[in-house]
Amino acid sequence: MAASHIRPALPVDAAAIARVHVETWRTTYPGILPDRYLVNLSPAAYARRWSVLLGQERRGRRTFVGVDGRGDVVAFASCGPQRTALSGYGGEFYAIYVAGEAQGQGWGRRLLGAMAQDLLDVGVPAAVVWVLRDNPSRWFYERLGGQRLAEQPISFAGARLTETAYGWTDLIPLSRLAADPPVG
Repeated sequence: MAASHIRPALPVDAAAIARVHVETWRTTYPGILPDRYLVNLSPAAYARRWSVLLGQERRGRRTFVGVDGRGDVVAFASCGPQRTALSGYGGEFYAIYVAGEAQGQGWGRRLLGAMAQDLLDVGVPAAVVWVLRDNPSRWFYERLGGQRLAEQPISFAGARLTETAYGWTDLIPLSRLAADPPVG
């Protein structure tokens, strides 16, 4: 059995990333996003989307996957240049999703650490993440030192929502999380 690890995503990972993406949205966002939207999420459509996104990694985006001891992708995360105008934060963590069976094993911390190290490697010392205010996972970012920076209203899937930005002015402490061994 191979050891669990984090690595840069490859185009061949698109379907596995899509599976985790759809599964986690369906388990995280009931009551936040419309049920009809969640039910209609298509793993095949997300696989096509991720295939395109993974082909654009050279444009400053980077995606990582968490691979368990069986070789299955159980988590993913992506980062790159900040897409909003929050001053002093050059990087952004776009997504971190961990499949239900892999939650509580340190994948989120390790993925956040891998992204922090990746941003540091390209000279980006600070980053933000935008998370839905009603997402219970947002406390993860606070526990890891993210400072609440801003909120903004958004419309998504026919719902009016609020996003909260968390930021880190120094990614070095976060980058150390990449070396944490997985639990279990």
